[in-house]
Amino acid sequence: MTGRFIAVVGPSGVGKDSVMAAMAKAEPRLTLARRVITRPSDAGGEDFDGVTVDQFARMRSAGFFALSWPAHGLSYGIPLCVETWLNAGQDVLANLSRTMLGAAKARFARSEVLMLTASHDVLAARLVARGREDTHDVARRLKRADYALPADIMVHVIDNGGALDDTVRHALDLLYPANA
Repeated sequence: MTGRFIAVVGPSGVGKDSVMAAMAKAEPRLTLARRVITRPSDAGGEDFDGVTVDQFARMRSAGFFALSWPAHGLSYGIPLCVETWLNAGQDVLANLSRTMLGAAKARFARSEVLMLTASHDVLAARLVARGREDTHDVARRLKRADYALPADIMVHVIDNGGALDDTVRHALDLLYPANA
């Protein structure tokens, strides 16, 4: 049986990477997809592989990505190796753009979506604290926080405005109800 591609989506600052890391630590059936991004590897935040724009273009042309997309002036990619993990029965968590949910649903036989939410105040505080964006960029990211998802995709909505442990427990209960 193939594993599930589990897209974790939500607005910038909602804590996708923190939730995903804690979920993978708590649940051995989960593997984290490491994104490739056209930003310096030392930019902080999530664990990713930083590449240049030219390197990314070559990787995409060579078929290195299962999914890739532009956002916020950068390019993002999910490596093709996720398909090997899925075919081995492993569930894969991937920080995915909400615009890519249709492509993920079409690409992977089994996919699910965890949509993390938090209040605008929580998002703003987290974006400022991470220090990667200026005030203009923070305002622009907050404007996209209510981005509508495709109507034909089932989504598990989880509030991540509180304790990380509560969010992780809720997410794992949704994904593995027999363990709840």
